Amino acid sequence: MIQDKIKAAIRDVKDFPKEGIIFKDITPILEDPELTKEITHVFADEARKLDVDAIMGVESRGFFWGMLIAQELNVPFIPVRKKGKLPYKTVSYKYDLEYGSAEIEVHEDVIKKGSNILIHDDLLATGGTAAAAAEIAIAQGANVSGFSFLVNLEFLNGAERLKKYSNNIKGLVNY
Repeated sequence: MIQDKIKAAIRDVKDFPKEGIIFKDITPILEDPELTKEITHVFADEARKLDVDAIMGVESRGFFWGMLIAQELNVPFIPVRKKGKLPYKTVSYKYDLEYGSAEIEVHEDVIKKGSNILIHDDLLATGGTAAAAAEIAIAQGANVSGFSFLVNLEFLNGAERLKKYSNNIKGLVNY
């Protein structure tokens, strides 16, 4: 079962990035090309059900599978970056974090009005960044068809925050 393979590959790193946190390190999965392909196929199969026109991948680990999903579906990949990282004209969204705030952006000409967007990231925690990406998509006139994540930290209730944008919220493994 894919969930078992993913969980076996994920490495727990204690006290990263700060004391008391157990970081779910997905990079060992990237060392396994067959598992990476299998994960890509699962994500793409789910995305096909949503009839998506583009994949928004959230910096930086959301780029890993976001781009692969877009390639498999033959749809555009839209990188969601931290403020100041994109070279062309952008649209951005500022949001609050537990300790401070952050701002993400995309190029202003990449989201087509009326398009169906799937937002992808590696991990769903509180949902703040994914919600910010959804706000950008909606502000550009797109529909948020769904969200996909490799890991869902269910105890942080991020999916609840995202339900205002779409009920299609898929995490391949849950903790």
